[in-house]
Amino acid sequence: MHIHPVSFDHPDAVKLSDQVQAEYAVRYGDDGDATPLATTDFAPPNGLYLIAYDGQGTPVASGGWRAQDDNGEGNQDGDAELKRMYVVEAMRGRGLARRILAALEEDARAAGRIRMVLETGAKQPEAVALYRSSGYEPCGKFGYYRFHDLSLCFAKAL
Repeated sequence: MHIHPVSFDHPDAVKLSDQVQAEYAVRYGDDGDATPLATTDFAPPNGLYLIAYDGQGTPVASGGWRAQDDNGEGNQDGDAELKRMYVVEAMRGRGLARRILAALEEDARAAGRIRMVLETGAKQPEAVALYRSSGYEPCGKFGYYRFHDLSLCFAKAL
């Protein structure tokens, strides 16, 4: 596997984002994650977007972080928000999400962020297991889905 930084509007990033949105739609019976995101959210040094490619150059996993500070939606100064973590179904269970997560944490730490935060949902037990086993703990709700019952928020000091 090769993990490379790309822009959030890169065709491979768009492809994987569309796939994760389709999965969210099935799991939650809606149109997917409606959190507003912009390409510039993931532009260094205030963010990063990564894609893992297999040996044939096929994009198989993604994830990014974006800087967040106190914003009236529950974020705190110094937050790095994890977004669009995804591994294609055929490649799950091989540690790709964990590798991307570690790379994103390292980059956010180097950028001066002090806490990584994420929002996931109660219908994503695999994600919850990954984050808990990676040292994330429940935190106060933040972001677009902070008032939704199925929203679960986690944080980890960087």
